[in-house]
Amino acid sequence: MKDISIVIINYNTAKYTLKCVNSVLQLTDNSLSYEIVVVDNNSKSEDFTYLQEHFPKAEHLSLHRSIINTGFGGGNMFGAQYTNGKYILFLNNDAFFQNDCLSILYNYMEQHPNIGVSTAQNYDEHNQHVISFDHDKGIRKLLVGRSFLEKNWPAQFPKRKKQYTEPVNVNFVNGAFMFFRREAFEKVGGFDTNIFLYFEEMDICFRLRKNGYTSVLVPEAKITHYQGVSTGVSQAISKEGMISHLYVIKKNYSYAKYLFIRSYYCLSFLIKPKKWFMLALVWKGAHVSESLKQQQQIRF
Repeated sequence: MKDISIVIINYNTAKYTLKCVNSVLQLTDNSLSYEIVVVDNNSKSEDFTYLQEHFPKAEHLSLHRSIINTGFGGGNMFGAQYTNGKYILFLNNDAFFQNDCLSILYNYMEQHPNIGVSTAQNYDEHNQHVISFDHDKGIRKLLVGRSFLEKNWPAQFPKRKKQYTEPVNVNFVNGAFMFFRREAFEKVGGFDTNIFLYFEEMDICFRLRKNGYTSVLVPEAKITHYQGVSTGVSQAISKEGMISHLYVIKKNYSYAKYLFIRSYYCLSFLIKPKKWFMLALVWKGAHVSESLKQQQQIRF
């Protein structure tokens, strides 16, 4: 068994994937036993060919291709089947190590068995600190906002924009870098593959909490994250986020809470012309049958 397994998804961004893999290879202590599993999530043939041709050759590196795009959770679960590490890091291909993140988090998690998942402190491509965790998106957050929660309940809602120097417990960690204790990851069933994109972190960290595990930012570990490279921004992507959010609320909380949040969105979108494209989706319930996942085609 390896100390750590790393799963990285590639989707039409092979150059970023190769840079991500190289950052792990260059900055990880050689005394650590680890493996890297790259999943190509059905990229265009030219992108996958480029990835194949330039992929480093080593016994602890492997590349696997899915014949459909399975999304974030599905792609990571696809990759997880090829791993055997005591810990599993799910790493975005647009996130690059700044230091020996694996050793830092491995040592920290070994000393704190109650932690189910940890993350590194994030910086953008200009080395400016960016948010590394978030608060559950429920009624309080929608009605009064993050700042109000952070000011009045700092223990439960630590400041997201603060640059920390010591570890801090959080609601859920950034999906770009999720360092799981395998035992905890398997106990909660891993990622929910009904979710195609977004809110996988909120969902799985909620389930970890229900099983007695905490989620922690360990700021000593640092990464550069080129945010949005792996997914992009569009109306379709925005709709996908809403589908995922309402699915996670309906799944994990009371039906009354789900109805309140859904009604809140319907009313708020009425007075926001830029959000009108979302109104019909939310009014109908933003069911997973509307997800981009349903449009996937097999491509060998």
